[in-house]
Amino acid sequence: MTTLAAPLTKKYPDNSLEKKSYDIADRFKDNLPIMNDRNRLGFNIYRYLKGEGDTPEVIVKTARFTLNGITKEELAKKLNEEIEKVKEELKTV
Repeated sequence: MTTLAAPLTKKYPDNSLEKKSYDIADRFKDNLPIMNDRNRLGFNIYRYLKGEGDTPEVIVKTARFTLNGITKEELAKKLNEEIEKVKEELKTV
């Protein structure tokens, strides 16, 4: 049996919507200790910013994240604040 190296991951450009979405999720790594939870949050934020997904309140309520030191309501409020900052950036571009 052989073990191969992990495949390389293609990085998104810094100004892309995907990068901004996943960066928002990574800002909460102290509150979301499981990396997969942060990845799912980033994907849901990306879908929301594209107009396809649910609001942060619905995302936090239904996603079953493992939270550490923050309530679902506080997380949803902070996510809304971060998303508004990204939306403002997108308006200026």
